[in-house]
Amino acid sequence: MDKRVILAVAGSGKTSYIIDSLRFSNRSLVVTYTENNYKNLHNRIASEYGCIPDRIRLYTYFSFLYSFCLRPFLADELGIRGINWNEPPNHTYRIKRTDNQYYLNKRQRLYYNRMAGLLQIKGVVPDIKRRLSKYFDSFFVDEVQDFAGHDYNFLCDLPSADVCTVLLGDFWQHTYDTSRDGNLNKNLHKDLASYKCKLKGQGYEVDVTSLGKSYRCSPTVCDFVSQKIGIDIESHRNVETKFEYVDTAARADQLFHQTDIIKLFYQSHQKYPCFSNNWGASKGIDSYGSVCVVLNNKTDDHYKKGRLTSLAPMTKNKLYVACTRSREDLYFVPEKYYRKYKT
Repeated sequence: MDKRVILAVAGSGKTSYIIDSLRFSNRSLVVTYTENNYKNLHNRIASEYGCIPDRIRLYTYFSFLYSFCLRPFLADELGIRGINWNEPPNHTYRIKRTDNQYYLNKRQRLYYNRMAGLLQIKGVVPDIKRRLSKYFDSFFVDEVQDFAGHDYNFLCDLPSADVCTVLLGDFWQHTYDTSRDGNLNKNLHKDLASYKCKLKGQGYEVDVTSLGKSYRCSPTVCDFVSQKIGIDIESHRNVETKFEYVDTAARADQLFHQTDIIKLFYQSHQKYPCFSNNWGASKGIDSYGSVCVVLNNKTDDHYKKGRLTSLAPMTKNKLYVACTRSREDLYFVPEKYYRKYKT
């Protein structure tokens, strides 16, 4: 059976690829990480079929982990009563990984970042594989670039010989980790080359061409991202749009009050009374036209010095996400012009 990882670029049609693939699969399981992408996939599938067909199951990752993988095999044995979304306390690192207390708090709630590790330590992964084979012919995992820690190891162990498995993601949109637990897979996302090598070592065919060009972003935006941020991306489109760096308060104010242009802030967008979001939180959203990226002081300084390529990896990735939300024009505005609006 197929066992592939498709490494895409922003706006290249990952969701369309999944929707198209569902047409040719008898029974499909689709798992994604962020709520934004879950909603996007849900709406697209419902639009395609008029509803979510019985033969298609769509989960966020942790709901899949809890309801499909954990509860059928371990709920009664461990007396599980839900998920604890807080980080485990430091003292748990002194508990053996074979002890239930490593994975459960005093209220019998599972530490979210250890659920996948629990499945492996309890030896139920073969049972989950059989469960997958029983109910599904195809298994799609979107936003695979955000899988880390125990979750990455679990994902690599999960594919069944009887189920076609396709993982999709954009390495440069790695802005969150599904989980962290000590130094487990700490350097997984250190660089693209080693990431691809690791996936190949797990038996996956790595495809970097099928979704290698963006339908969303114009050549203008793609060239800017490639040349200034240092992340290679090309466009299927041939119509140029506009990039503008705003260096006057008057122009910045004009954009701030344009309700059809999203303002994307590095953080704390809710403190600004405008149509806004945060860079990283905009991932998975495909509905913006022109985009105004608001630069914090450090990123603005890097831009002026031509050094966006040297931003910290997570900041660089979030900036890439923000820029590639644009279907039309792209604006950069220093945050200093908007601080007067901050509440």
